[in-house]
Amino acid sequence: MSPLILSAAGVALVLDRSGPGLPRVRHFGADIGPADVIELLPVLESVAAVPRLVPAQADAWYGRPGLSGSRAGEHWPVRWNLEDLVVKATPGSGGTVTVTSSDPEAGLELVSEVAMDARGLVTMRHTLLNVAATPYRLAGLTCAIPVPARAGELLDFTGRWSLEKVPQRRVFEHGVWSRENRRGRTGHDGTGLLVAGTEGFGFRTGEVWAVHTAWSGDHLHYAERLHEGTALLAGGELLEPGEITLEQGETYQTPTVYFTWSGSGLDEASGRLHDHLRETRPLPERPVTLNNWEATYFDHSLDRLLGLAGRAAEAGIERFVLDDGWFRHRRDDRAGLGDWYVDEDVWPQGLHPLADRVRELGMQFGLWFEPEMVNPDSDLAREHPSWILGLPERMPPPQRHQQVLDLARPETYDYVLGRLDALVTEYGLDYIKWDHNRDIAEPVHAGVPGVHAQTLATYRLLDELHRRHPRLEIESCSSGGARVDYGVLARTERVWTSDTNDALDRQAIQRWTGLLVPPERMGAHVGAPRDHITGRMLPLAFRAATAMFGHMGVEWDLTSASQAELEELASWIALHKRYRPLLHAGRVVRADHPDPTALLHGVVLPERALFAFVQLTSRVDSGPAPLRLPGLDPAAEYVVQQVGPLPPNAAVPGWGDEPIRLPGAALAELGLPAPALRPASVVLIELERG
Repeated sequence: MSPLILSAAGVALVLDRSGPGLPRVRHFGADIGPADVIELLPVLESVAAVPRLVPAQADAWYGRPGLSGSRAGEHWPVRWNLEDLVVKATPGSGGTVTVTSSDPEAGLELVSEVAMDARGLVTMRHTLLNVAATPYRLAGLTCAIPVPARAGELLDFTGRWSLEKVPQRRVFEHGVWSRENRRGRTGHDGTGLLVAGTEGFGFRTGEVWAVHTAWSGDHLHYAERLHEGTALLAGGELLEPGEITLEQGETYQTPTVYFTWSGSGLDEASGRLHDHLRETRPLPERPVTLNNWEATYFDHSLDRLLGLAGRAAEAGIERFVLDDGWFRHRRDDRAGLGDWYVDEDVWPQGLHPLADRVRELGMQFGLWFEPEMVNPDSDLAREHPSWILGLPERMPPPQRHQQVLDLARPETYDYVLGRLDALVTEYGLDYIKWDHNRDIAEPVHAGVPGVHAQTLATYRLLDELHRRHPRLEIESCSSGGARVDYGVLARTERVWTSDTNDALDRQAIQRWTGLLVPPERMGAHVGAPRDHITGRMLPLAFRAATAMFGHMGVEWDLTSASQAELEELASWIALHKRYRPLLHAGRVVRADHPDPTALLHGVVLPERALFAFVQLTSRVDSGPAPLRLPGLDPAAEYVVQQVGPLPPNAAVPGWGDEPIRLPGAALAELGLPAPALRPASVVLIELERG
């Protein structure tokens, strides 16, 4: 039987539908053409067993099973019988394959959906139905795609608060490399992407395969290689015992799992993800945002905030966000969470004097919430202790003086939705900064583990707020970057990348978070001269140039800035606005620059590009390596010039004083002479197609 082929943008997914069970993924990678695939299939049959869409021992897969569960304490190995297969595909444009299968003896039915979009990005999800009279306890159901033997290295990410997305690489050997998250949120150490690739792959070189689970609760990504020679990447929700029990007629649907491939390094694989998010959730122009947190913390003096708003408008800022501290009893982080009423003692006229003035100054107005949390020292917790997610007999371990609200409980959900809706309506809020400041420990909902239900309730809450207020934008913040995934990004307009505004740390955090998240959705702020978390002092130009390549904002007490600093900041904000249509729509490129003390990255559109050469620390070599600019059209000519302020004592050899014209091929292969820069310095390079 001929294979099923989904193909687009030079990528092909080949499904072998021979045999009675689920199809097998015979190939995911470069488009090799339907005729060639048919000729190769007999050869492929002779190699080690390739797992089917849900790997199982019935198909000679002796690694982790794709489905695990039990019925009345008994284990039922599942053997899927193919019932129906629907294909909607156009060669070269992607498409979908929907597979329906069943195992009458196990009492289960399965619908598997595999899709490829026009950019070559693959998504997969499964829906499991219990058709038997007895309950089925689901232990796990994952989505998997095999990778070839040449995928010999793994890249994934770890991190902590204020230092997210730290890369770690290893050899892809026999066994399982599993990244499991049980924090109830994506986690500072959540990998985001798990990547397998050919030896030494980089941003612009090597062949890579990557998986991402679009889920904001407990989840897993894993890579497995068997001694038979078969390897795969997989992802899905991580379920606790007893969390999902399917009664007769009930279903469970996995999160959507994304698979991306590239034959030329990480950038191409990343670009497929960026394109998908931009096409499925297009955004209006991203306003430059000021958040008052590091400027005032809990000091909500109206005069001080009005002064800050005035300076923000003078600098060209377009959105003012009032952070934590505006609601009842909230003079520090020990009390008040859940009491979502404006504090009458601090704000006797409500927030109207501030909101009205912000809008008079031409800015949007936003407000901070932490809707999923409650302080035990709050009216809400005292009046409704049963609304806390946990065992009724004892509180879960506290973190940050707060507990988690059980949003899957209808009355809790209705209260939170009602208060947020009322405040958005009263103040005409343009924006919500939605925070989530602790891991979820010992979550119990209705006697069973509660993260699954909590995550779905949070999604419903976000969706309903957007339905009621279509123009409202929501930022996902979670102690910084602890909830960054495509589950929450399907419902929010940006993520807060990290709680640190230290631009040196941010260069790496944004670089690696940006594999998954396009720049316009990645919050990046200009912090104070001395960073509030690391204590490091950095030049304004370096801080601003770092923030410029994301959704730019400011988190700095501008009332303490000198007039010269304010004017310099305003010039950087104006520069960002000038390039914003490029920065927030172009293809992100990252050079495999040979100098580990420096970075070279940019954003490219067909007609123009902007690159940043970033000197992080002192060079070992006395002469900097040439700047080879990737992602350009090799056949086109470009006018090249340095833009923006030049760092002190920086000399740009040959192209800094006057624009020069060079072909894209020369810029990519030979590059530009690099300027000699001090540590924590940036030079911006503009290219216009000539």
